[in-house]
Amino acid sequence: MHISVIGLGKLGTPLAAVLASKGHQVVGVDLNPVFVEKINRGEAPVAEPCLQELITAHKERLRATVDCKEAVLTSDVTFLIVPTPSEDDGSFSSRYLLDAVKHVGIALKEKEGYHLIVITSTVMPGSTGGEIREVLEEASGRCVGVALGLCYNPEFIALGSVVRNMLYPDMILIGESDRKAGDLLEQIYLSVCENRPPVKRMNLPCAEIAKLAVNTFVTTKISYANMLSDLCDRLPGADVDVVTNAIGLDSRIGTKYLKGGTAFGGPCFPRDNGALTFLARARGARVDLAEATQALNLYQHERLCRLVHQHGCKRVAVLGLSYKVGTYVVEESPGVRLANHLAQEGYSVSVYDPMACSEAKKVLEDGVKIAESTAACIEQAECVVIMIPWPEFQEITPSQVGQKVVLDCWRIFPRAAFESACCLVYLGYQSEEKKAWIETV
Repeated sequence: MHISVIGLGKLGTPLAAVLASKGHQVVGVDLNPVFVEKINRGEAPVAEPCLQELITAHKERLRATVDCKEAVLTSDVTFLIVPTPSEDDGSFSSRYLLDAVKHVGIALKEKEGYHLIVITSTVMPGSTGGEIREVLEEASGRCVGVALGLCYNPEFIALGSVVRNMLYPDMILIGESDRKAGDLLEQIYLSVCENRPPVKRMNLPCAEIAKLAVNTFVTTKISYANMLSDLCDRLPGADVDVVTNAIGLDSRIGTKYLKGGTAFGGPCFPRDNGALTFLARARGARVDLAEATQALNLYQHERLCRLVHQHGCKRVAVLGLSYKVGTYVVEESPGVRLANHLAQEGYSVSVYDPMACSEAKKVLEDGVKIAESTAACIEQAECVVIMIPWPEFQEITPSQVGQKVVLDCWRIFPRAAFESACCLVYLGYQSEEKKAWIETV
């Protein structure tokens, strides 16, 4: 099948590459000529595991252009995966998406036959069948139905494992304008997925709500684990890992995302929470859980800062600047936030991350020093904070940290080996030292 993908960013390029790897002829479209040139040279324009290998192996079926019209005219299906940034009120802006939809519609005026439009960008519920459909129909001169299909099809992926998530999804969510559109999109996915995921087909608003609901439910689970972690900090003998490992065995709960640690961040979780809150308020519905989740998430920063302050160290190493393991993305990164906060308060702050130093440099305070390695970062500090459990950090030895204070937010270090070498503080576990401090505040 001939497919066009509008938007070649962190999700669009992997989508185009995965489709090409399964035999489809794919043309990608992006306004950034550098991205286009790289794909046409067989290079991945974004960093993502397995992406370069896919592009290299299947470049004969993958090309790119800045010409949206040419891409639409030479394809039967168009996926749109362009940014929908958050507004100050928490809602998503469709300005870039609507502009792309308009250009696709204009191109369709010169094309005969059926064409399917698939909105993959996350949008506010009501948008696909509302303003998006209106712009598409007006620009194309067609009505959604016989000659024009419209679907909402968000991806459920995590940066750092995008390709695998696309090949082995838990489910496929399809919001469809009509059965013909849904049938064609399902056929494409059945040709792509290497597992046999359930395909959930529904109307457009149900799919739009479901996308937000998945992420906001996961964030609630994360914040619940962090709530338990805070409680375990304050109760002698309590250990959050022991608690969550036990309750996660209940099939109604499950272990995924049920681990006390740092705040959640990234390009999806915080903003989807905000969007659901905005939507509910606008419709007069209550979303107390979503609001409490966000409040608990913000509290994790305060909680961690308090732990750093109470140890009295003025030179702090922050290890982990990406928002999670496996990616260079630093949007809403708890590590970046901690480093900037401490620098503003007069601390001497050094930072390091295996992948995210270059991206973090753009958003770090001027006084924050970016170290060249894990060891160099530790050497400059009195207190070391493990913000992200990168495998590289798990190789740190007790001799490297010496007599420093180590705040291990994910409990990656073996307690017996490190407690005798340093002042080890687990988040979510009350040691005798932490107990003494808790009793004074």
